[in-house]
Amino acid sequence: MPIDPARIGFSPVGETHYPLLLAWLNEPHVREWWGDPEEELGFIRDMVEGRDTTRPFLIQLDGEPVGYIQYWFLGHHQNEDWTKENPWLLELPQEAVGVDLSIGHADKLSAGIGSAALSAFAADLHGLGHKTIIIDPDPANARAVRAYAKAGFRPVPELEDRTGNDVLIMQFDPKANQIS
Repeated sequence: MPIDPARIGFSPVGETHYPLLLAWLNEPHVREWWGDPEEELGFIRDMVEGRDTTRPFLIQLDGEPVGYIQYWFLGHHQNEDWTKENPWLLELPQEAVGVDLSIGHADKLSAGIGSAALSAFAADLHGLGHKTIIIDPDPANARAVRAYAKAGFRPVPELEDRTGNDVLIMQFDPKANQIS
């Protein structure tokens, strides 16, 4: 049974959330797909303190934090440092945004939280005028790819097989946004 979207909320990350985020970043299911926990927390600090334009949020279910979600601006990454290893960035509109997320504790996985949160977050971004919203999972992360598809994200056909073996570019389609 899908999660009622009214149960999902988002709150901006603040420095009081760092211990919780570090605990989540150390969880094995998060470590598998994210980098070193201390380094990742450093990136989040940069976001919170304004040294990075990425916007970080906690995912809340019934008011309780259950995960992390962020959005980043592709145009800020369409530079030589990033495009050298990710040339696909240049094939998307400069005004596009990318989304990343993780569920904090393993016991909350496969419960529909990620799909519901991503669907609501992407709909909010779309409502703010963001027309191109992408997510870039590792295709080997089958659980994430399924969740993102349920949230209305579809592979971008013209980028398939052009982003390396560890990136699948999926774009939000508000018409396909059906959690079931």
